[in-house]
Amino acid sequence: MSAVTLRRLSKRYGSAETFAVDDLSLDIAEGEFVTLLGPSGCGKTTTLRCLAGLEVPTSGEIEIGGRTVFSYDSSQFVPPEKRAI
Repeated sequence: MSAVTLRRLSKRYGSAETFAVDDLSLDIAEGEFVTLLGPSGCGKTTTLRCLAGLEVPTSGEIEIGGRTVFSYDSSQFVPPEKRAI
């Protein structure tokens, strides 16, 4: 079981044509160490802010510990203070 799962996560700010994060899928196992590397503006911070609940993604799904904390399709959003991370 993955500790963190991102499925087809996307984030676009306002009416911008460019996505800050575009269709990102990632499985992180419990105890696994992961880093996000890339140039400035590639979506590293936006991805982490979506994971923490500080940004609402444009689409996709986020699971933490088997619990869905964001799902665009089912209009589900767990606020940051209730994510226990």
